[in-house]
Amino acid sequence: MAVRPYTIAVPEEVLVDLKERLARTRWPEKIEGAGWDYGTDVAYLRELCDHWAHRYDWRDWERRLNSIPGYVCEVDGVDLHFWHVRGTGPNPTPLLLLHGWPGSIVEFLELIGPLTDPAAHGGDPADSFDVVVPELPGFGFSGAPRTAGWSLSHIASVFNSLMVDQLGYDRYAVQGGDFGGLIASRMGAYHSESVLGIHLNLIMGTPPAEPGPEDLEHLERYSRFSERALGYLQVQNTTPDSLMIAQSDSPAGLASWIIEKFRSWSDCGGDIESSFSKDLLLTNLMFYWAPNSAASAARLYYETSRAEDWYLKARVELPVAYAEFPHENFVPPRTWVDTQYDIARWTTMPSGGHFAALEEPHLLLDDVRTFFRSLR
Repeated sequence: MAVRPYTIAVPEEVLVDLKERLARTRWPEKIEGAGWDYGTDVAYLRELCDHWAHRYDWRDWERRLNSIPGYVCEVDGVDLHFWHVRGTGPNPTPLLLLHGWPGSIVEFLELIGPLTDPAAHGGDPADSFDVVVPELPGFGFSGAPRTAGWSLSHIASVFNSLMVDQLGYDRYAVQGGDFGGLIASRMGAYHSESVLGIHLNLIMGTPPAEPGPEDLEHLERYSRFSERALGYLQVQNTTPDSLMIAQSDSPAGLASWIIEKFRSWSDCGGDIESSFSKDLLLTNLMFYWAPNSAASAARLYYETSRAEDWYLKARVELPVAYAEFPHENFVPPRTWVDTQYDIARWTTMPSGGHFAALEEPHLLLDDVRTFFRSLR
């Protein structure tokens, strides 16, 4: 189906219903002095939900989001919603920007202008990109798959079709973190005929069959991280709908599940609003609440586990850049990564975490520009 314009327009009854549900939230008792020790801080969440109900202006954000050219097209039976902004430089390079969970295309708001029109933001016009920012299938205002099998590799194929068959790009670059980084890796491995190179701020590596002392240190650190922070992964890998039915019914419950990740995965030092404003957190949440996409987004974990698709089955032989942000959940050692990627650039950043495009947009922007400059 042909690419057609798309405007985000949340029905007013959805916004009215949201406020009514927030007002009816039944809050649990909290443990005095616990803060975030047991998970989401109940006191902070009550403050955030009060802001959501009484001061947050979705319509204002909706206008801002719709100022970016939006489109939708059907690929493999699912409508993909995406932004597509043409570059203004002499020869813009097509660049696909990919988000993950629990993020959204909102993560890239601050990058679109500098990437497409660098001259207007103090940069070199030769660094211009045609930027394409899709929502993953089942996320936000993209359609939700109605059949099983939408794993990371399948989505990589769908996004390659979007770029080549729907938008007409013969060759393009890809950048991503979280699921976006894993999908970008698969595009580099399985669609190298179309991909110039990939830039990642999340990368996975494979430990050696016979780990040495340094490998054992990394394995122990990952084991501690898994015990402490990967409960959400086990739930969404195995029984996502059991939890997401509740989160599709309760905006406070959805906020609790997602906001905790933004605090614990970012370089905020425990103060979530030092990295993200309330309005930004809530706008990201609206991409899960308003289109009722919490369940279909979480199912990507199940589909990926079911397909045994968490790890690459082929090496990425085209140029790869990795931006290592210090508060990323887990950074594998270079020796684990080199077996699966042709690393052309590895940048250790001074600050930032899992949500790099939101936390440190200028650091990410500079690294993306520098890497792809050599591939134009």
